[in-house]
Amino acid sequence: MQGQNQQQAYDRGITIFSPDGRLYQVEYAREAVKRGTASIGVRTEDGVVLAVDKRIRSPLMERDSVEKIHKADDHIGIASAGHVADARQLIDFARRRAQVNELRYGEPIAVETLTKEVTDYIQQYTQVGGARPFGVALIIAGIADGEPKLYETDPSGTPYEWKALAVGADRGEIRDYLEEHYEEEVDLDTGVELALSALASANDDSLSPEGLGLATISVEDQQFHEHDLSEREAYLEQFGLLASEEEEAEDADDSDEE
Repeated sequence: MQGQNQQQAYDRGITIFSPDGRLYQVEYAREAVKRGTASIGVRTEDGVVLAVDKRIRSPLMERDSVEKIHKADDHIGIASAGHVADARQLIDFARRRAQVNELRYGEPIAVETLTKEVTDYIQQYTQVGGARPFGVALIIAGIADGEPKLYETDPSGTPYEWKALAVGADRGEIRDYLEEHYEEEVDLDTGVELALSALASANDDSLSPEGLGLATISVEDQQFHEHDLSEREAYLEQFGLLASEEEEAEDADDSDEE
């Protein structure tokens, strides 16, 4: 009985390490990320791609209100998976840091610098009493000195740089697909095809443009561009990933049941 009480103490205390060196609340925050729909990032020679699953639970919900891709600065975009409210707090923080850097130094913030400032902020919530970790993972993508950059933030406050990655639900399945098909020396359109195909691999190999979010940042203009419905539909049709009306109806039924 005493052992169980000790276990609960480690489980509830964010600032307390367990005897085997674990912070249970941080691990639970990672589990919260897995409950969010998938987000994918792909880095190519010509830029970076962000693709997200915007699946909703009810046909009564406005799809545009589901925000999973955000503009942090002209040259930086962020995709999230996990608790939406936590993501909004971190994205607001990232936007403020980008603006401060612009005002203080007269130049856009570097992608790596912004990522590390965000993860430093996240890390504070793993060692402060009376607070909980952020239950969200971010994919931060952008261009720095003409080079595409792609980073992940973890609920522990650790930054990782990737060539291609997935966070959220079905992460393992999507990552396996990316590892099998990723190639570095490809153009931006090929990166879009890989990101959408990877997302479709966990969705019966088809997607609907309404349930999808897509953004790109190219090396050429270094500008964040979020693709609208018609552009997303054109990409899906071009790559043979467009869901039929029957499949879209089935997806809507499945969403009602979740």
